[in-house]
Amino acid sequence: MKSNNDGYKRRVDAVAYAFFIFLLLRPDHVVAQVPLYQGKTIAVISGQEPGGTGDLRLKAILPHLKKHIPGQPNIVPEYMPGGGGRKAANYIYRTARADGLTIGFPPSGFILAAVLGETGVDYDLDKFTFFGTPEAEDHYVFLTRKEANLNTLEKLRAASGMRIGGQSIGHSIYTLARMFAYLLRLKEPKFITGYSGPEMDQAILRGELDARVNRIPTLLQRSPEWIENKLVDFHVILQIPRGSTHPRFAHLPELESFAKTDKERRLLEINRAFRIASATFITPPGTPKERVQTLREAISGAYRDPEFFKDYKKIVGEEPSPVMPDEFDMIIKKLPRDPQDVDLFKKIAGAGPLPAH
Repeated sequence: MKSNNDGYKRRVDAVAYAFFIFLLLRPDHVVAQVPLYQGKTIAVISGQEPGGTGDLRLKAILPHLKKHIPGQPNIVPEYMPGGGGRKAANYIYRTARADGLTIGFPPSGFILAAVLGETGVDYDLDKFTFFGTPEAEDHYVFLTRKEANLNTLEKLRAASGMRIGGQSIGHSIYTLARMFAYLLRLKEPKFITGYSGPEMDQAILRGELDARVNRIPTLLQRSPEWIENKLVDFHVILQIPRGSTHPRFAHLPELESFAKTDKERRLLEINRAFRIASATFITPPGTPKERVQTLREAISGAYRDPEFFKDYKKIVGEEPSPVMPDEFDMIIKKLPRDPQDVDLFKKIAGAGPLPAH
């Protein structure tokens, strides 16, 4: 009987051992997996300056992105401004590890620069994965400092050599400043770069700059006293998309009303298309598909989260108007890439003199 019991015990042990090996070899089906990102840290390479509008957007998004990634990893922003987003995009494309632990958040200028074939683009736009955008609706105003005494369009157009600020060539604010100057037919404007957004505001107050373009949400969040105390004069608004009026600036003429030719109207149409393709997260080419999918689902979840809407308005100063990743992919595919359109826009977005009308 002892030998029979020993044989039975050995068989039981063998079955238990085999089952244990089965568990080790098939964890995806039997044992609950540890979430992919649990205990990890994701570095977000931001192409914005700290404290600017893009940075506020990022800070509004990150807690909700973390919330919707299984495992809730730490997410740490790192700043790499330059070239209107090209510096950050180049880093993500050429240097960052494609492991899903480094993602980029450059401003929309990196998309514009690639489509226009600008210098400093060391990446293939079509090889990035995009993750939607928190804000597709936007409003920009052209303003001048009060002491410049340019409070009417007539005075604005009569002034020569107006000093207009911008961050860098290729930055959306710089490009829009040139667009406003071109369509308003300003006389020999001078575009001065090298500022962050907050630095540009201080330069306006010091009299170092005469004018700038600013986003209305940024203005309301960062400099509400400019409106309340009438420290600047507002002249013209750009609506994105066309017809999306802003309640605080509904009295301003829309920039398209100054376009006199089909070419100028086409220029604005192209510009609006690029502005809708706003700041977005990107991952390096070759990032594993399952990690890309995890991040896309997390972004979509964050953009649908009612708490995200509340926090975004509190931090940025305006309701978000998010575009989901799949829809954003279609926007990228439909961007103007016709050589004639590109050449027209390059003359406005570049560093040289504005083209003749």
